[in-house]
Amino acid sequence: MSQGYFITGTDTGIGKTTVSCALLHAFAAQGKKVVGMKPIAAGSENGKWLDVEHLLVASDISVTRQQINPYAFDPPISPHLAAQQAGREIDLTVIHHAYLELSSKADIVVVEGAGGFLVPINQQQTGADLAKLLNLPVILVVGMRLGCLSHALLTAQAIRAAGLTLAGWVANCVDPQMQVLEQNIASLEQRLDCSLVDILPFDKRIDAQENVKHLDVTKLNCYSIG
Repeated sequence: MSQGYFITGTDTGIGKTTVSCALLHAFAAQGKKVVGMKPIAAGSENGKWLDVEHLLVASDISVTRQQINPYAFDPPISPHLAAQQAGREIDLTVIHHAYLELSSKADIVVVEGAGGFLVPINQQQTGADLAKLLNLPVILVVGMRLGCLSHALLTAQAIRAAGLTLAGWVANCVDPQMQVLEQNIASLEQRLDCSLVDILPFDKRIDAQENVKHLDVTKLNCYSIG
């Protein structure tokens, strides 16, 4: 039976793809068949969606881009607005079908959300509705910078209000000048009530495979090695 995780963050551009790829490498190192999924990508560079490309490289089963990325839009804006500009509407049933296809082929499916947990996806639904539909335990990536405490705690509250398991969190040190970093991490450890899976240092040269050295998937609250 396939196992999966939904990766969300306190904001956009705070390392969800890096964490997703590191998880894929970590599970692959255990001999599992793994695949990453980016249901909605917004923001292309030279005709490519870099998040999708990174997830493809980190996956170790053969899949199509359409399977791991059902919706791709050029402008780097909120998914519902990008879809409106393209004359489309994002349908969660399409994403769910693609996820079921992937889960039939892989032991682990790592699904990376778009933006933050409550980002609008269409006129009625948000990222929370997608996470609920997939019914996956959630890993929260916290961009460690001023304001992150409230953002992290509010996101954790929304995850649990959706009836989902907060499996763990990752502290991504995105601001090298952040004051009292260690104290902020300790404050979140005390309040989030789930395991701190990893602390990613500020170093743009470190890639996902390097991050595997620090990431311990056994700390995930719902981890199973079966």
